[in-house]
Amino acid sequence: MTFTALHRAVGISPGPVDDALLDAAVAVGAVEASDLDWKAERPPAKGLAQTDFPKDVAAMANSGGGVIVFGVRESQKAATERIDVGEFDEAYERSLRSAAITAISPPVFGLNVYRLGDVGNRAVVVEVPASLDGPHLIYKNDYFGAPVRNDSDTVWMKESQIEAMYRARFDERRHATEALDSLYGEAAAGRDSDKRAWLIAVAHPRIPRFRDRLTREEARGVLTRTVGLALTYAGRGGIHPLESVDRDNPRPGLRRWIAVNTATGEHSIWKEAWISIHHDGSVTVAGAVGGHRMSSDGYFDGWQVKSAAIECAIADLMALTRATAETTDNDEYDLRLGIEWTGEQPLTILTKDTMGLTYDGVSVPLHRYTPVDVTVNASEPATDFFWHVHDFAQDCVNQGGISNVLLIQPPAREE
Repeated sequence: MTFTALHRAVGISPGPVDDALLDAAVAVGAVEASDLDWKAERPPAKGLAQTDFPKDVAAMANSGGGVIVFGVRESQKAATERIDVGEFDEAYERSLRSAAITAISPPVFGLNVYRLGDVGNRAVVVEVPASLDGPHLIYKNDYFGAPVRNDSDTVWMKESQIEAMYRARFDERRHATEALDSLYGEAAAGRDSDKRAWLIAVAHPRIPRFRDRLTREEARGVLTRTVGLALTYAGRGGIHPLESVDRDNPRPGLRRWIAVNTATGEHSIWKEAWISIHHDGSVTVAGAVGGHRMSSDGYFDGWQVKSAAIECAIADLMALTRATAETTDNDEYDLRLGIEWTGEQPLTILTKDTMGLTYDGVSVPLHRYTPVDVTVNASEPATDFFWHVHDFAQDCVNQGGISNVLLIQPPAREE
């Protein structure tokens, strides 16, 4: 579900962007605005970067996002009729996204492209997300400019406007960092990190799209979908925090739902975990990763962490982020993962040798694990997101001297 300028023009609640929605917007004579632009013809695929398309996308991104519709004729800025824009295919869709990345600086990621209608009535709707990275600039030869929407027109920013937008970008990044710091500190509080290492992982949407509070049923649905995704990413080669929480009965918390720990017995407390899903789309995962049970009798020391446990926790976090983004209509997320350990021994990340036995010969003892931050688009194609899961895991285990990711093996990217 999404809410766009088309939904607003028709006066309906969030829903899909489809043929019926576009027909309704044309029928009511929806008027162009800062977040709605009618275009009778679509730009050619060849030389797309040299057309007005990058300028139009940058202007929308600089103005808080919106939709560009190809295949609607307008008069006095009001939609009058649909006209056919001709044949378009997946390659054309990719070229639109490519132009938004290569012809705009900084790039505009996360375009949603909708191909609507049948022959004789075909249209293309491009949804441009709001951005915190403005101003987005367009380069033409040796010159550049920052376009912006002025109601229904596209104009060029003056120097003072560009300066103000840069200042806003830096302010937003500071606020985003503060939000991540708060989430992380809250998730890490009260853990017995002097006895065993705790993995703390959090994700916060860069531009939270506030909506109604999540219901218990919605939170339960997110957790159910998360399990399947997490197992796709990392399999069952390690301990998943998701397996140690009550996924069927999330408890209410402060503007969130909490999947409470179920590993409470004497023989299972070693894999204690807590997970939360916030109403604004933020998520947290906290799991004990030090002192896990060995494959034989006994337990590792609290400062010994298996790399497989880190990979499984990352798979859970990334899957939870993707499932939550789908439910809360968020896309870009800032993520942070750290390992909290306050004991005297240096933290050691363990891997496996060629015989499959636990091995610490390449480990780098850590007196402090530096939290790893990354930004991802939780709504991007599945394979691309899978690779982000892999790359994030690689950064996290590399810090402990471990070269290879053992469990997270994404498929090859399509050419």
